[in-house]
Amino acid sequence: MGMLNILEALNKLRNKYTAIIITSDKCYKNLEQKKGYKETDILGGIDPYSASKASAEILFNSYFKTFIENKNTKLRVCTARAGNVIGGGDWSKNRLIPDCMKMWLKNKIPNIRNPNSTRPWQHVLEALSGYLDLSLRLDKDKSINGHSFNFSSDKIKNVTVFQFLKKIKEKWPEINWSVQKSNKFYESSLLQLDTSKVKKILKWKARLNLDETIEFVVDWYKNFQKNKENTIDISRKQIIKFMKKTP
Repeated sequence: MGMLNILEALNKLRNKYTAIIITSDKCYKNLEQKKGYKETDILGGIDPYSASKASAEILFNSYFKTFIENKNTKLRVCTARAGNVIGGGDWSKNRLIPDCMKMWLKNKIPNIRNPNSTRPWQHVLEALSGYLDLSLRLDKDKSINGHSFNFSSDKIKNVTVFQFLKKIKEKWPEINWSVQKSNKFYESSLLQLDTSKVKKILKWKARLNLDETIEFVVDWYKNFQKNKENTIDISRKQIIKFMKKTP
């Protein structure tokens, strides 16, 4: 969502609704630190994508302080920061897992840019469950109005791209990949989020470990390959299976 669209959305929602604006873990100024970034850490971004997410957060905070905080409005709004969300049905370009899946489904070999980079992997249902929990809490609790929250799996830590792909190969032995020798674009090599705030306020916890996350992802794309008309049923079954997992 562009910055102008964010302003338009906030103006439409004003005096009416509870809203969650989704940005990204990339909104933080990446210092390549091992500890996870907290919601109060400095924002920033070297690459355009990260800079755009930091800008969205800054714009949100400015709008909230100017037009919502201590004003006579019923609008309640927060931002949610989650990164490296993966899951069935994602066909986005220039994203590791979707790009790989598109190639593997055609029996082709994808190029991997940064195999040693560490990412905060989590299934899309983890993030969505967090957003829904936050929406429900925000609707009842105005004390968190204007806050930002990190959503990241504490069951998947310090897993590199290479390690993640090796785990996928265990479930799908036929796949393979090659490593791109040069990378023109800047990408952070280490990125983790601190989720102590959502644990304390929302009591939110991730449900899937690494093996379960990969199983969900691989099963969705394999089932899609078998029956492209059955995506709703595939997704519905995964949602039910996810909800039965204990956080």
